[in-house]
Amino acid sequence: MDILVFFISAAIVAFLAFFILLPSSLSPKSYADLVVSNATIYTADKSIPFAEAMAIRDGRVLRVGNSSSVQDLIGHETTQLSLDGKVVVPGFIDSHVHFLSGGLQMVRVELRGVDTKDEFVKKVQNALRDKHQGSWVLGGGWNNELWGGDLPIRSWVDEITPNNPVWLSRMDGHMGFANSLALQIAGVTNYTEDPVGGAVIRTTHGEPTGILVDSAMKLILAHIPEVSVDERRDAFVRASKLALKRGVTTVVDFGRYFPGATVENVWEDFSDVYQWADSTGHMLIRVCLFFPMETWSRLHDMFHKTNRALSNWIYLGGVKAFADGSLGSSSALFHEFVILVVTLSELGAECHGFQCPEFFTPSQIRIGSDLEAMVIARPYHGEPHNYGLQVTDIDSLYNMTLAADNSEFQVAIHAIGDKANDLILDMYESVVLSNGPRERRLRIEHAQHLHPEAVGRFGQQNIIASMQPDHLLDDAYSAPNKLGLERAEKGSYLFRSLLASNAQLAFGSDWPVADIDPLGGIKTAMKRIPPGWDNSWIPSERITLIEALNSYTISAAYASFLDDNLGSLSPGKLADFIVLSTDSWDVFAVEGSASVEATYVDGLQAYP
Repeated sequence: MDILVFFISAAIVAFLAFFILLPSSLSPKSYADLVVSNATIYTADKSIPFAEAMAIRDGRVLRVGNSSSVQDLIGHETTQLSLDGKVVVPGFIDSHVHFLSGGLQMVRVELRGVDTKDEFVKKVQNALRDKHQGSWVLGGGWNNELWGGDLPIRSWVDEITPNNPVWLSRMDGHMGFANSLALQIAGVTNYTEDPVGGAVIRTTHGEPTGILVDSAMKLILAHIPEVSVDERRDAFVRASKLALKRGVTTVVDFGRYFPGATVENVWEDFSDVYQWADSTGHMLIRVCLFFPMETWSRLHDMFHKTNRALSNWIYLGGVKAFADGSLGSSSALFHEFVILVVTLSELGAECHGFQCPEFFTPSQIRIGSDLEAMVIARPYHGEPHNYGLQVTDIDSLYNMTLAADNSEFQVAIHAIGDKANDLILDMYESVVLSNGPRERRLRIEHAQHLHPEAVGRFGQQNIIASMQPDHLLDDAYSAPNKLGLERAEKGSYLFRSLLASNAQLAFGSDWPVADIDPLGGIKTAMKRIPPGWDNSWIPSERITLIEALNSYTISAAYASFLDDNLGSLSPGKLADFIVLSTDSWDVFAVEGSASVEATYVDGLQAYP
């Protein structure tokens, strides 16, 4: 729709707002604290998607419309902000972060983007300068795909770290690297058994290489000293300032909880950091907290007494569990095979990375000038017996989900592989049948790789797909290698297909797995062009600017039961918004490029 039509609509709605939308207590002498004008405001409110002015009072949106519609709200003490046509959008909601982990990682060994063994080793060596003998060297963010795919081994750093244990997590948080001293401290040897839902990677002689996957990480994590309260509080403030710089005004925090980690981390952070910050005035952004599902009963009284909101800053989201691992760590759970119908020209002479004997072609039917073939696509090329890890027993997961749902908690479950997603969709269906109908807003976190038949179920079952666009920038390289080109391209990051099935998308970053950068994620969802590529990866799954913005704003708010107060610049809602660098909506809609010039929380400038 032409933007001129939106502004005409804005004028009409603003006129009506003067008589209808204003609180009845507003008198002619009640003025706005802040009036934003001469802007292109995308409200994310369907009733008035665009406006050019906005009035704010007491931290909430008072009125939106054209500039003349807010003139009567300007008093002597009203701050006026004329933006010369700049684009304004609601404050971004990052729907999936590990917030304190991100803040802590900011001062640890940063391996994001490292693409050679030598640079990896150099980063560790540089970190040793500030370490006393015996101190742990901690960090993460490495991606072995960047240097060819080989996993790091302990001998890489053993020579330079004889007196310092090392633990460096992979970028996805589902795999970690330990040096020999760390393995020794943890008692990990040739005879250590793989825990349920995890694996100790070994040489052909059975010796641990230093890589531990998913729940096996607890073997090391249990020996790393606890992070102090002050360190965690500093990490929170550091993370909050970065979030505001990126236009993020609310985060959905899944805490320092992942396979192998203790559930107590999340509860300690809740009391030591979040409740402290709220009571002492240190909250800079809003947080919606999810807790480990196995601790759901501890939430019960607090959840039902507060009706989700502990304050305007802290909201109780619900509970989270894990179904599988990650693609990068080869622990995402996939069906043993899927049968795909492809044309021979799609396969090509080299079978696109599949072993040709794996193909099963019961019949070939000529369609036009091409032939159609039935293809058996198996996961994890080169690992014939690996289909990923189911990190939580399905019966245990079902019983916990059933109990948590019966207590009316929102449930979010991590699922990346197609089989993991199918298992959770089936389980959610059973839970709804058992506990009866109500508004649940059940979530699947990541939903990265789907069987084609699963897509429609998200919409049919009202399941929220909580996804992270920037993950596809890495998976565009690794997914075809691990899954085969056809399986990867038919089932990966199906944004457009999910929206077409009437599913709700909620976008986030999974920070510190990926950078906390919604504008980057928006461009990725629109373009799907990985670094160094000229063309889109799976271009049919691209979405529009408005669809991507909604996934970081109103849909993200809906996905966490925050839409009564957040997600759109609607009268009565909290006045969290961002001023962008661009003054052309049309260019923004095409290019998807902009930067954050200012971030406002409660109508007050919070960045810069």
